[in-house]
Amino acid sequence: MKRHGLLMGEIVDGENLRVAFWKAAKGKRGKTECIEFAERLDENLALLGAELRDGSVELGNYHYFKVHDPKERLICAASFRERVLHHALMNICGPLLERAAIFDSHACRKGKGRLTAIARAQGHARANGWFLKMDIRKYFDSVDHTVLRTLLGRKFKEAGLLRLFGRILESYGTAPGRGLPIGNLTSQHFANFYLAPLDRFITERLGRGAYVRYMDDFVAWGEGGAELRDVLDRVRIFLAEELRLDLKGESVINRTRFGMDFLGCRLFPGVVRLARRSKVRFSRKFRRYEKAHQCGRWNSLQLQQRVQALLAFLLPVDSLNFRRKTVSRFGVAARGLQPCVTGWQLEQQREQLPDCEPQQQRPGEQEQQQRVPFRPAPSSAPPLEGGGVDPAAILSPRRRGAKTEQRARCQ
Repeated sequence: MKRHGLLMGEIVDGENLRVAFWKAAKGKRGKTECIEFAERLDENLALLGAELRDGSVELGNYHYFKVHDPKERLICAASFRERVLHHALMNICGPLLERAAIFDSHACRKGKGRLTAIARAQGHARANGWFLKMDIRKYFDSVDHTVLRTLLGRKFKEAGLLRLFGRILESYGTAPGRGLPIGNLTSQHFANFYLAPLDRFITERLGRGAYVRYMDDFVAWGEGGAELRDVLDRVRIFLAEELRLDLKGESVINRTRFGMDFLGCRLFPGVVRLARRSKVRFSRKFRRYEKAHQCGRWNSLQLQQRVQALLAFLLPVDSLNFRRKTVSRFGVAARGLQPCVTGWQLEQQREQLPDCEPQQQRPGEQEQQQRVPFRPAPSSAPPLEGGGVDPAAILSPRRRGAKTEQRARCQ
């Protein structure tokens, strides 16, 4: 494996730092940290570059909060200045880390993602009769710093860069020498790079050509359950000995025609449906968004943006009926519609109004003339004195009788 060096000069280059600032500021323009950093941009970037050169840059200034989507996760949001540092680092080192990835690693990579992983998995499901789905237990919390440093040392040889990597790892830990902070740009790249040896082991040493990984969720396909049980045993041993990781207990071996839960979907060889848990999460979020709009916390544009992002999750899924039912039950504001009276009810109400009573008009309003819908008059309709046609003459006999009864009652 080729080791790369002389990268710190490119990382601290002024143009690279400026590009890192623009990336870090995306979606953060209104934040106080971003505004203050941008007010003295050149000075702040020069100071950051100097601290990177001498190794005195401050790290680990995280803001912690929890999310429940669907399970509880601790998110570590770095300060804006540290986000700029992460982007500057990954602008140069990210492409080099990605070279270790195989084609079927789909998480956090340009040109790939959840949709490509689902499409690729369904293609393998069509061509194979059995699948083995595996997941790593508490992956981000279990990443071993010593193993990761060893892997990074095989990729990079510059001492200053490796020290910076080590300080980033030491800035967070769920246990001594373990854990990556969820929410950092560097964590995404490190987490993908950490499992690159597993990808090579499964595809090359075990000969599994039908294989897909999305971060710590990965699937291998085959023609029988016995061969996949052997793959499962060997993968478990490799993870424990080489990467110091453990598989979750619920690894699944089954026939592809029975369907497989993967990335929020239920994959069959011929169709992709929404998984049951995803349906529950979608409905809960949809109702929560509607409530936020009705309470005034979100305006219509904010509601539209969030619902659009929510619906994007369903793009690869055959879920038209589910979307219609959800929107019809909970989505009055999201549809942009309000409950209204149907056309036949309006027609009924109009026929029940007495024609002899003029419509009340507000003070100051001009007198409104009653409009009669244009319909071509039949040849037998009697003309009026002014050359027009009597509207009653073009009504059906049943409706003419109803109109006559209404006039009689008024008189």
